[in-house]
Amino acid sequence: MKEGSITSNRRQRHPPNRITRSTSRGAIRVLIVEAQRLFRQGLRLLLEQERDVSAVTEATDGREACRLVIEYQPTIVLLDIDMPILDVESITKLIHQHRPNTRVLLLARYDEDIRIVTALRAGACGYVLKDTDQTEFLRIIRATARGERILSPLISAGFAHNLPGTVKPPHENHTTLLPSLTEREREILVCTAAGRSNKEIAEQLCVSIDTVKTHLHHIYQKLSVDGRVEAILTYLQTQ
Repeated sequence: MKEGSITSNRRQRHPPNRITRSTSRGAIRVLIVEAQRLFRQGLRLLLEQERDVSAVTEATDGREACRLVIEYQPTIVLLDIDMPILDVESITKLIHQHRPNTRVLLLARYDEDIRIVTALRAGACGYVLKDTDQTEFLRIIRATARGERILSPLISAGFAHNLPGTVKPPHENHTTLLPSLTEREREILVCTAAGRSNKEIAEQLCVSIDTVKTHLHHIYQKLSVDGRVEAILTYLQTQ
């Protein structure tokens, strides 16, 4: 190539880095599953600064992730919920089918994503938001490796009691809260739990999006939850 020439980004391929087992120094072995190269490389650099953690390999889609889980047997799969080829629920199920001792920790941009719920029900051990502080993120990685149920530090502590497989204190009986919802609120909650967006719910019920948002706000208050994901999990646990 001549000096000063420019090569288009579209022509350059940057395959995920691979690290052999022999070079992995950390006891906590992490497989990073993230489609965005810059963010994936940033996670690797952060993890590799820690003596007890190693990013053993990377994957850019769900199918590749499942193959590498079998090959590298990581302690943790750090899985972005925005995955091409396979959805996050399917990926989580396949990982648990082939490597039940590997823990799946989800990466999400915001906590209102229905895919968090489906992945948690499929066996993910928790999730962390992408804007979490790096010190807290590393603490979460270590806690996940110890077998703890993990949530983003930006999520209310009460959310933990709504996760599948978690025992709730006796006073938290959400079944008694559901009858407090109006018929319209119950309709909207059912649609929300089915994975429909606010726009889709509005179209189905022939109301405005603002009306749907208002009902959801009332639902959150009546169920004593902080958002969409908590409300869905509360509903699902009563079914």
